[in-house]
Amino acid sequence: MLFNPAESIDFNGNTGPFILYTYARIQSIFRKAGLNPEFLADTVKTEGIVLTKPEKEIIKLIYQYPEVLMTACENFNPSSIANYCFDLVKLFNHYYQDTPIFKGVEPQVSNFRMALSWYVGKIIRHATGLLGIGVTDRM
Repeated sequence: MLFNPAESIDFNGNTGPFILYTYARIQSIFRKAGLNPEFLADTVKTEGIVLTKPEKEIIKLIYQYPEVLMTACENFNPSSIANYCFDLVKLFNHYYQDTPIFKGVEPQVSNFRMALSWYVGKIIRHATGLLGIGVTDRM
């Protein structure tokens, strides 16, 4: 395997910058909304919200995170955390591109989507932190 410096800083594909960019993108959602995302995540109401297929997939992946951590520890394999993080980021980016967070949606749905984004960001920050990589709110 050869190391290619140009590929290592690419914002597309399985790279650290791609993951960090997604985290910064999530933070921009909350700046745009002017809301405290942690408070929102604790108070969001989900009654009556019909989940889209991508939302279900993201939630399923969020619930798999503790298992990924346990497996990574048991097998001394931090790359499984990196791979999980990439899969989550890839799924979230498709969701973000195809699903409006603010425009044309009910406030309850918008709040749910922001809360879902917050949980994804929380996992990104935790997973990259375990790998010794800091996140930034802006890129």
